Amino acid sequence: MKIFLSLLLLVLSQSAVAEQFKQIKDLEVHYSAFTSTIIPPEITRQYKIKRSGYNALINVTILDRSQVGKPAITGIVKGTAKNLLGTIKSLEFREIKEANAVYYIAELPFVNEEIYTLKIDVSSGLKGSGNITFNQKFYTDN
Repeated sequence: MKIFLSLLLLVLSQSAVAEQFKQIKDLEVHYSAFTSTIIPPEITRQYKIKRSGYNALINVTILDRSQVGKPAITGIVKGTAKNLLGTIKSLEFREIKEANAVYYIAELPFVNEEIYTLKIDVSSGLKGSGNITFNQKFYTDN
C-alpha cells in the first residue's frame, strides 16, 4: 500500500508540471509553466531566479527533429502574458545552457488563481519559426 501511495504521489506531482510540445517545421518546441518554488533553492540562486510562491517560470526548449536524437538547439524566444483583466506583460526569456541542453526561461509574477494567456514566438532560422499559445492558471504556495 505504501508503495502504491508513493507512486500515486509521484504521478500527481509530475502532472502538476505538465509539459506540452508543438511541432513547427523541423522543430519540436517543448514548453511548460510552473511556480518557481518547484526549483531547488541552490538552482534558483545559481541562475538568479526569484524563488517565490508568487513567481512563475515559463520554460521553453527547442529540439531539432531533423537530426538523430533530436538535439537541443538555440533560437530566438519572445513572448507575452495577458491576464483576464487585459494586462499584458512582456516575457523576457534568458538562455541557459547545460551540457547538451538549452533552456529558455522567463519569470512571471502572479497573484493566486490568476489566469494568463501566454503567447510565445519561437524562431530557429531555416529550421522553423512559429508561435505557441496556451492558458495557464497559477496558484500561490501560501
